[in-house]
Amino acid sequence: MAGGLIPLAEAQARLLALASPKPAISVELLKANGHVIAEPLIALRSQPAADLSAMDGYAVRAADLPGPWTITGESAAGRPFTGKLASQEAIRISTGAIVPDGADTVVVQEDTSVERATLTLIGDGPPRPGAHIRRAGHDFAQGAELASAATRVDARLLALAAMAGHGHLNVHAPVRVTILSTGDELMPPGAPLPSTAHIPASNGIMLAAMLQGLPVDVTMPALLPDRLEPIAAALQEHRGADIIVTTGGASVGDHDLIQPALIDCGGTVDFWRIAMRPGKPVMVGRLGNAVVLGLPGNPVSAYVTALLLLLPLVKTFAGFRQVLPDVLRAPAGGPFPANGARQDYVRAVLSDGVLEPVRSQDSGALSSLQTANALVIRAPFQPEAQTGEPIDYIALDRHR
Repeated sequence: MAGGLIPLAEAQARLLALASPKPAISVELLKANGHVIAEPLIALRSQPAADLSAMDGYAVRAADLPGPWTITGESAAGRPFTGKLASQEAIRISTGAIVPDGADTVVVQEDTSVERATLTLIGDGPPRPGAHIRRAGHDFAQGAELASAATRVDARLLALAAMAGHGHLNVHAPVRVTILSTGDELMPPGAPLPSTAHIPASNGIMLAAMLQGLPVDVTMPALLPDRLEPIAAALQEHRGADIIVTTGGASVGDHDLIQPALIDCGGTVDFWRIAMRPGKPVMVGRLGNAVVLGLPGNPVSAYVTALLLLLPLVKTFAGFRQVLPDVLRAPAGGPFPANGARQDYVRAVLSDGVLEPVRSQDSGALSSLQTANALVIRAPFQPEAQTGEPIDYIALDRHR
């Protein structure tokens, strides 16, 4: 603990312990994109289901090499030759077509000459027996496990599932997320500002954008004033969500009403205040089956805490195997100062393989967050990092 603050690793563990993967649902293939499969993907058929030609050419018997042959038919993709190949016969064959019964080798078209119905070789020599044939089950066999449970569905897996005979996939259901933005000073983006005391609301749209691409159903109601009753009513209305994430009002000031509103409508607070910078005033609680995650109002603090807490929580509900962001290493391009009692996340730019801090580290400076492409991790009481020293960071370009 640092002055009663919870270490980030403990906060992440306690938060993620409140979640478990959503139940499985069956969806059409394309609708499964971005979801996580809830069970192993098993091949319902072999691919290929029969021996196929890998080239355009002629199917022959290896015993008849080096020819010549009499061309007696054709096998095309989707229209196989139905007879059986006899000695010294050849079948014209297309790439992907079934190798005729009796044939065991394909002679490529470029190495042949055809005059009337007679096929002869003109290449450097006869092909090896069995050449240019994709054997049945070469890609995968019926009953094979093609992907393990907890694999995220993407274009490659969808193609594999389709080829394996699937029209639907069992995936974890979408995570229901409600984003509540609080503050008397907030106005909808693009709306006229009544006075200099008002600002556009940026956190809600930022959080919703961070969740895009994940299997979530996001609800973002109207902005809430700093009053207990409407905040409690909004929490109560959305208690059926998996996650209620709030921005602003999670601390203990006179206008920080998330905690009392949560308790007022029957919820509980698990913990609040984390030993990190930016983002100390984070609150985690429960309301019915919903996990309530109260994030700070300062936009950079909201972004960093969403990256380290909200996204891992969503991924846990969604059934992901890995939920925390990857920690990478690169040399410092200049000194990074010694750190205090809280774990620091320093906005930085990774350029030419080295990390440099951006000029402003203020938690309200969105322009510096846009400039940064990395968050350098400075552990509590870590000494100054010298130029060239390897330091840990999280790549922001992976999470924009």
